[in-house]
Order: sequence, then structure tokens, then C-alpha cells
Amino acid sequence: MKVALVTGAARGIGAATAVKLAEQGWAVLAVDAAEDNPALPYPMGTAEELSTVVDTIRENGGTAEEFRADVRDRARLAAAVAEAEQRWGGLDAAIAAAGVIAGGVPLWEMPPEQEDAVLDVNLRGVLNLAHTAIPAMLRRPKPRSGRFLAVASAAATRGLPTLAAYCAAKAGVAGLIRALGTELGDSGVTANAVSPGSTDTPILAESARLYDLPTAQTFAAQQPQQRLLDPAEVAAVLAFLAGPESSAMTGAVVPVDGGLAL
Repeated sequence: MKVALVTGAARGIGAATAVKLAEQGWAVLAVDAAEDNPALPYPMGTAEELSTVVDTIRENGGTAEEFRADVRDRARLAAAVAEAEQRWGGLDAAIAAAGVIAGGVPLWEMPPEQEDAVLDVNLRGVLNLAHTAIPAMLRRPKPRSGRFLAVASAAATRGLPTLAAYCAAKAGVAGLIRALGTELGDSGVTANAVSPGSTDTPILAESARLYDLPTAQTFAAQQPQQRLLDPAEVAAVLAFLAGPESSAMTGAVVPVDGGLAL
């Protein structure tokens, strides 16, 4: 049985990815801080949501455990990795899906605590997972097929007004993945990312609030497909990247954006 660790697993793309991987036979450690961030004005995923994800997986015959960890805390992520190794004998994939958003004002007016939250969760959190999970995947005997995956964003390549810190963090994730692809080389561990467009998640709902839009559905008009993405659609691509069919891919940032980047 392959073993995956997914951060941001209480809701959104992280939750959908945990469920999709479990459907494909993976054992999943579903990781989330599961508590609000005092620097941010909207609610984070909850312990109840995290438990619901794990319960759903189990009810459908899958294997999953929950683990509370803030991705900003490298030591706590190391404990999550150790839990996966001790419980299931190793780690084969790590998916960095935890994310937050803040902004709504020009960068020079953004409260420093909100800027720190965006950079620390969206970029430092991915770095922390790489630091802790990649060595575990390299501990698998050769020939190995480890997968380090991250959720970037169309914001990595678009200048979104009043979301400068978010754009910077996601561009950093894309750069990190490209560098990891070269560093991992022929190790048998690859690094890839998805770059979602407007996806029906709590982050998009908060984006709509920041832009004074009536609902998140308004963002559908900016995508050629004229609709919001479902988190399950992004999760399906992450599951493909976690699997053996993606073996020729590394350092790639794959658009899953309804054509937004066109």
C-alpha cells in the first residue's frame, strides 16, 4: 500500500485530494492545523471538518488517519511524517495543499501580520513539508517512486491587484518545484505542482469578499470555460501526479484552471 501525507486536508483541494487518493488505494495521513489563524479575518478549517474527511474515507473502505499540524511548524510536520512512517512503514507522496489568502489593499497598506500569514503558510509551509517529507521518501529503497506535490496558483503568473503577497508566495512555490525537480534528479522522487484557477473553495469565497464581489461565482466569467472548478477536478490531477503514470514528469507546474492562463 502506498502512503500519502496531505496538508490542508480539512477542506477544499486538500480534502478532495485526500479522498481521491484513498479511493485509489492509498493510505492517507490527513493533516491540518484545524484552528483559526488570529491574523486572518475568515475561518480556517476545523477539527470537525478534518474528522469528517477521515470518516468519509473510512466509510468508503479506505485507510486514513488525521493529524493536527500547522505547516508553519516544521517540527510538527516532522512528527506527522514520522507518524506516517511508523503507522504504515514509509512515505511515498507528500501533497502541500494548505493555503490561506489575505489582501484587499495595496501591498504597502497590508497589515504585516496578514502578510506574514500568507507567506508563512503558502510558501514556508511548502518548504517545511519538503524539508521533512523528501528525506522520508528517499528512505524508501530503490527503485523508488516518491512524489512531492504542491498547489501553486494561476496567481503565480498573473499580477492580481491587492493580492501581491499571495502572488509572491505562489510564484515562490512554482520556483521551488522547478528547483526541486533538478535537485532530486534521478533519485526516483519527483516534484511537481498544479496551478489551479478559480476553484470553489473557502479561499475563493474570501477572495470575493476582498474584491467586494457579491459571490465567488462572479470569478467564473474570467475563465474561458465560464465556470468555477470543483476541488475534485484539481484533486484528480494531483492523484495522477502522485501515481506511476507521471514518472516522466518533474519540475512541472500543471495548469488546472479552466483556461484562465490562456
